[in-house]
Amino acid sequence: MDGNAALDSKNPFTSVPIEITVSVGKARPLIRDLVNLGENAVLTLDKSVDDPVDLYVGDRLIARGMLEEQEGEHAGQLVVRLTEVVDLQTGL
Repeated sequence: MDGNAALDSKNPFTSVPIEITVSVGKARPLIRDLVNLGENAVLTLDKSVDDPVDLYVGDRLIARGMLEEQEGEHAGQLVVRLTEVVDLQTGL
């Protein structure tokens, strides 16, 4: 039995799903510009397409990664390839 299987059988919370938020960037428009946004408006983010994205559980940073497009059966689906994962003891 591997360590993960033993952990799952001992702790019922390991089966509870959590929501992970992937942050691709932030925008800081002026309020006057925000209220004038409409359909097809463009909001410029502070990151480029090739920059890493941040993954959060609640407000806690848990990992960083790169956005990719899934290939094969689920072609076109957006995925994140993790490049850094937080050490819960010391941080990222």
